[in-house]
Amino acid sequence: MMKNELSCRVIPALFFIPILVFIAYFGGIYYLLLIELGIGIGAYEFYRILEIRGLKPFKSVGIIAALILGLNAYYASHLFTLLTLTGLFLFLSIFEISRRNPDRAIYHISSTIFGALYVGWFMSHLILLRQIPALIYQPPIIADLSKIKLIYFFPEIIFSPNYNRGIIYTLIPFVIAWLADAGAYLIGSKYGKHKILKRVSPGKSWEGCIAGGICGLIGIFILKYGWAPWLRVIDCLILGVIGATAAHIGDFVESMLKRDAQLKDVSNNIPGYGGVLDVFDSVLFVAPIVYYYLRFFVVK
Repeated sequence: MMKNELSCRVIPALFFIPILVFIAYFGGIYYLLLIELGIGIGAYEFYRILEIRGLKPFKSVGIIAALILGLNAYYASHLFTLLTLTGLFLFLSIFEISRRNPDRAIYHISSTIFGALYVGWFMSHLILLRQIPALIYQPPIIADLSKIKLIYFFPEIIFSPNYNRGIIYTLIPFVIAWLADAGAYLIGSKYGKHKILKRVSPGKSWEGCIAGGICGLIGIFILKYGWAPWLRVIDCLILGVIGATAAHIGDFVESMLKRDAQLKDVSNNIPGYGGVLDVFDSVLFVAPIVYYYLRFFVVK
């Protein structure tokens, strides 16, 4: 039984990881569309959980707001990010008071905003990570006017000679989160005796979480010595430990939401995993930590 479940987890991962690396290599609009696809599906799945729970979020509005947050991240527009969040709250408030029966208005407004932030804002950090080189380096002067027409779709080709480093920035949260999840599953399912939060996720144990943390550490050190020599040992230790902890927290949060709605998986879009949120639950929490750590302590 365990072998069958493990194969269902491994095969989709082996299929998705090369696609992720390939698209992250080119970056730009292609990578934006990939993450926006994840945001759109993930937000839909989240609001489906709320509907199953009996809530009535403004699903279309929430999904659109989540997608706009991803677009704002691509251009690192703090102004439009604030505008999106402010506009979302104002729109929901006005729409709610205009309803004939404004029953449970707090739940409708807050759950819609929560979905846009939980999926849209957190996943947008994957876009921010890929865009770091394009945003922190000064763009060179364009001498050839024929290149200007390429700016809209390929701004990084012209503006950032170090754009490819963003591939490693992007892979860090995936490596930490997915190896932590794999280690926790393999060790926890076989040797897990001491449960952490049985009321939230009965299958998760301290043994599994510790093993997952070790796997996350190993993963980021492999990245360092293979492709990211600019990462210091202290960076790897901090990112590995805090990132693996965040991965487990993200897993617990999604388990809590599914348990509240009495769901095993959010959907069956991805065989062996469930839905997009089932795949990205850990990554959602690791990506912001990796991004802010890199911006404050690594990328100058």
